[in-house]
Amino acid sequence: MDEQLEAAVSGPAGGSADGPGAGLDRRAELSEFLRTRRARLKPEDVGLPDYGRHRRVPGLRREELAQLAGVSVAYYTRLEQGNGRNVSAEVLDSIARALRLNDAEHSHLIHLAKPKQNKKRPAGRTQQVRGALGQLLDSMDGVPAYVVGRRSDVLAWNRMAAALFGDWGELPERERNWARMVFLKPEYRDLFVDWEQKASDVVGYLRLDAGCHPDDPRLSALVGELSVKSGDFRRLWARHDVKEKTHGVKLLRHPLVGELTLSFETFRLGDDPEQSLVTYHAEPGSPSADALRLLASWGADAAASAPSV
Repeated sequence: MDEQLEAAVSGPAGGSADGPGAGLDRRAELSEFLRTRRARLKPEDVGLPDYGRHRRVPGLRREELAQLAGVSVAYYTRLEQGNGRNVSAEVLDSIARALRLNDAEHSHLIHLAKPKQNKKRPAGRTQQVRGALGQLLDSMDGVPAYVVGRRSDVLAWNRMAAALFGDWGELPERERNWARMVFLKPEYRDLFVDWEQKASDVVGYLRLDAGCHPDDPRLSALVGELSVKSGDFRRLWARHDVKEKTHGVKLLRHPLVGELTLSFETFRLGDDPEQSLVTYHAEPGSPSADALRLLASWGADAAASAPSV
């Protein structure tokens, strides 16, 4: 990582790094996460009086949050300064409730404040897709599907995924990554009708990953690279939003078949929870279902005409 990348990682948006290959600073991540969650709450959201122009800070004050959580101001201040040592699960639960955290945010707070050591699976290891899972992908005719792993890396995909999203086999392995594709490849801005939402989702997934593995040098390098190359990434990363990939709907604009409304489902693997199978499907009888059938019938030609990678 050169000096420019290090500066991006060590700035307010990314935490800090001690040097090339270092991970994100967990204390800085905890501090910024709590601060940004507190800033988004208004006094009226939690039943407190709003003193209008006399309020000098956005959101709740530290003393207000501490009161809601049932802890001392000094205790909460130490935690928001990144000192999560010896904090109990009960206190974290109380703070999560006071901050109105969702399940993903609550989990993220626990990972940052009370990290677990995982010696069996080093953070920077290379992930492999089981052969049987690859065979399952190949057998899913008409259903775009892929396996995504740590850092939003695309690990495996089927023919329909290539027809829909582009032939990732044409990319170098390190570039088969949703964050790099969404922020660094203009064609993906055209593919996703609501690009801003897709970009926000990808950053939320990376933030959640960073909370679990802040010592991952590859993740730190990815954040540094994107922070230097994309102003949109810097803006979204600075929000400290986290998100778990589950299910939803995406509106795509494909160069061959036009707009498609597709639902996606995410299935986390039981033997490796850091890998997920993601599938896309259209409502039966809909124009989008017809468009998917066209892509399937065009096969390799569709893959070649998908977002050029």
